[in-house]
Amino acid sequence: MNKKDILDKIKALDGLDNTEKAYLVNLVNTTKKYGLVWEDKPEDVEEELRTKLPVLKEVKERAIINDTDTEKHPNHILIEGDNLHALTALTFTHQGKIDVIYIDPPYNTGKENEFRYNDKWVLKDDPFKHSMWLNFMSKRLKTAKGLLSDDGVFVCHIDENEFDALNLLLETEVFSDNDFLGVIIWNKLNPKGEVAGVATMHEYVLVYAKNKEYFKHLDNILTRPKPNAVAILNKAKVLFNKIGKTQIPDSIKDVIKPFSYSKELLKDFEVVYDLELVNSEFQTWLSKQDFSGGEKGYKFIDEEGEVYQSVSMSAPDKPETRSHRPLIHPVTNEPCPVPSKGWRNPDVTMDRLLEEDLIIFGKDENTQPRKKYLLKENLSEVTPSIYNNGSSDENLMKDLKLSFPYPKVTSAAQYLIKNIHPNPKIVLDFFAGSGTSLHATMALNAEDNGNRTCIMVTNNENNIAEEVTYVRSNKVIEGYETTKGKFIEGLTNNNLRYYKCDYTERKPSLKNKKELTLLATELLCIKENCYNEVTSSLLKVKWHKLFTDGRNNYVYVIYDDFYIEEAIEALTGFIDTNENINIKVYVFSNGQYAYAEEFEGIAANITLAALPDAIYKAYQNVLPKEEKEEIPTLDDDINLETAN
Repeated sequence: MNKKDILDKIKALDGLDNTEKAYLVNLVNTTKKYGLVWEDKPEDVEEELRTKLPVLKEVKERAIINDTDTEKHPNHILIEGDNLHALTALTFTHQGKIDVIYIDPPYNTGKENEFRYNDKWVLKDDPFKHSMWLNFMSKRLKTAKGLLSDDGVFVCHIDENEFDALNLLLETEVFSDNDFLGVIIWNKLNPKGEVAGVATMHEYVLVYAKNKEYFKHLDNILTRPKPNAVAILNKAKVLFNKIGKTQIPDSIKDVIKPFSYSKELLKDFEVVYDLELVNSEFQTWLSKQDFSGGEKGYKFIDEEGEVYQSVSMSAPDKPETRSHRPLIHPVTNEPCPVPSKGWRNPDVTMDRLLEEDLIIFGKDENTQPRKKYLLKENLSEVTPSIYNNGSSDENLMKDLKLSFPYPKVTSAAQYLIKNIHPNPKIVLDFFAGSGTSLHATMALNAEDNGNRTCIMVTNNENNIAEEVTYVRSNKVIEGYETTKGKFIEGLTNNNLRYYKCDYTERKPSLKNKKELTLLATELLCIKENCYNEVTSSLLKVKWHKLFTDGRNNYVYVIYDDFYIEEAIEALTGFIDTNENINIKVYVFSNGQYAYAEEFEGIAANITLAALPDAIYKAYQNVLPKEEKEEIPTLDDDINLETAN
């Protein structure tokens, strides 16, 4: 039966009024042929956003600041509140800035205290349990996608209860099948399940790119910066001294790249190091090491500083499909013996490998050739689809003297964040739980001297945010004593700032606009990463504030446009006494005009934005409509069909 026949039958039904018939007609007209259909169960927190706008309010006494003069450490953020409200606020501060979204949402197993919807636990026998979960997730995922950078990636833990629904939701409603990077099966090595049946030993990690084409080129975009000659030379000299020692550098690539990048520049050293010498010394050093990859792993370095892995070219099976043609050694011109089952690839592939110089020959024809395999840092290319990790953080939580059910595994979080994106600057977890994502991010920074920032969002149900997430983060940063009396040094090169979700009226009256501007201070500091309020002669009155990051970047907020002339005078004097500064000026305006004409005299030193218009614009695409949509009448639907 086609759609027209169905619509005709609905319109002919007795016992239904026109509104009910129109509702059924609308369902038929909007139902998708492929994808998910679920019952819409309104969520209280979304309804709040029809009349309120979210802002963030800092809890200053919970800030953990380990650098006071300049903001040299990453400023991590913990937001207490509903994650739908927090994500909405982040659309102003971090739209298009998040490199990795890493979440572990409720699995919807139907257990008590696991997934709450509208202040009610969703239990196993609830007929709407899947609909409520999809409602809950879809709104948050769609908002979160807008936060991803063009080359950002989304990573989500899930188990069998909602794996199919989540993957279809991501593929058809949030991302697309073209942006699917893969699914990792996490073999947790500890069976769970009923006594009878299948014992489940794994969970899943779904991975999507915001834009797969951008992501595929990350290796070229992010890992090949144009080097500073002096810095490269100094790094090369230091790192070269490590070769031959038993110490394994943090990154094999870091040992080699400085030499190849600065090959010509190295002639300024007392000894001229060329690529051949580096390879020779490097392979000697590798042969003495005992680590995964070993002497048959990272062995070959090309002129670009890329490290290659060598793999066997012997065919493991099906000799009838393989090449049995001898390879001629390029130096001796003698044929290399063919393995008993032939080479791994057919003749046409072998020709291509030879043409692209992807076959490495030994010192003579008696050493079997091996294939060069370029090691990439892209998840989509080399991260295996099976991850074995039976670790648990239960002992860690005991040492931290905290109680939290099923915490994410820190080592797994480190593995995923490290392998998913070559150079993530900002990681977001809006199901923060015990704070594993921040712990993993800070641990990775400690490993490679990185500067990643983590944003965590969690509600405060059962005081989780205050008594678990924050306490764990505080202990990990400042250091703590385990249950056995051992002191664990803190990861002190980090700052943490604590915020709570707050609200103001959404209706854009003049009074509400002024209120929103006053409440926007924390949002502006987060957006511009400028947290230190400047105390000077510039700030004698309350109608303006100035913040800095300690590195010549400033945020200047003018809360009342009545004082524009005074603001220009004060700002001009400040600019005259401070060289090479960047100032973002947010000025209150009842409309979109940011007083560019008035600030023309110092336009070269500032960037202007109107408040609260900048916030309204950021929120407009994610907020629900202020009034609920009305169901179309039957007459409206019939008129629409006639018009089409």
